[in-house]
Amino acid sequence: MSDLAITGNVLLWTTVGIVLLVIATIFFLKRMLDSRSANISEKYQAGSSSSVLVGRNKYPEVDAFKLSGTFFNAALAISTALVVLAFSWTQYEDKVIIPEGALDFTEELIQEPPRTAEPPPPPPPVIEEVPEEEIDEKDEIVFLDQTVTEETVVQAPPEVKKAAPPPPPPPPPPAPKEEEIFKVVEDMPRFPGCEDQGLSKEELKKCSEGKMVEFLYKNLKYPAIARENGVEGTCVVQFTVEKDGTVTDVQVVRDIGAGCGQESQRVVDMMNTQGIKWIPGKQRGNAVRVRFTLPVKFKLQ
Repeated sequence: MSDLAITGNVLLWTTVGIVLLVIATIFFLKRMLDSRSANISEKYQAGSSSSVLVGRNKYPEVDAFKLSGTFFNAALAISTALVVLAFSWTQYEDKVIIPEGALDFTEELIQEPPRTAEPPPPPPPVIEEVPEEEIDEKDEIVFLDQTVTEETVVQAPPEVKKAAPPPPPPPPPPAPKEEEIFKVVEDMPRFPGCEDQGLSKEELKKCSEGKMVEFLYKNLKYPAIARENGVEGTCVVQFTVEKDGTVTDVQVVRDIGAGCGQESQRVVDMMNTQGIKWIPGKQRGNAVRVRFTLPVKFKLQ
């Protein structure tokens, strides 16, 4: 009995079958007793030699207590069977298929710099015709004598004091310094789930990678268009593990197409939606931001 294991569907259908069997038995006995009780009152008339009024039941043919022992034993057997089935109910976990060498990726990633939009060319200059100034012939032109002789007194123009220039505006506040994002640190970030097992540093790293790969391929769904077209390969996702263990700036830096890149990014984003926080990377004992590269393999079975 210790090796007996059944699924939830088997337990459900077995319970339904037992309930239907009990209902069918009730209806069968009811019809049987109804058929026996027809005209039974005429058989046991007053004064009849076969009268059993002194007995336990007035009509022995329809005595339901005769089957009490049978019903008790049947109910006991059904209850025992249900208890055994309930204790044998086993929930099977979904099998996670992890491709061989899931984290093996040795190719060098070449990232193209982001393209910026080129500024539009300047508009052509607009040449406007300047109208000639109209001179009113009626105005008289007066010529002033500006001859200078020895007796002419020349006075220097009064000195005009210039107003002090306004003070220069204060310098803008310095831009907030963005913390450096490391690629390699003394203690790389780790996926949670192995901290309470008392493992060494190397064993902790392998355990963390196993937990991460299990989470990744348990939630990864092969895109239908990629499956239909036989698309296989490795997508590469990069993200930043912050000091508090959250995942930010998720980017697909290598995509094999057919929706595989979007699916890889979706699974990585699930770490935040499910509240999973990494063990942050450390440099000289301090938590730092680390850029993490994760290969995601798509392999048809």
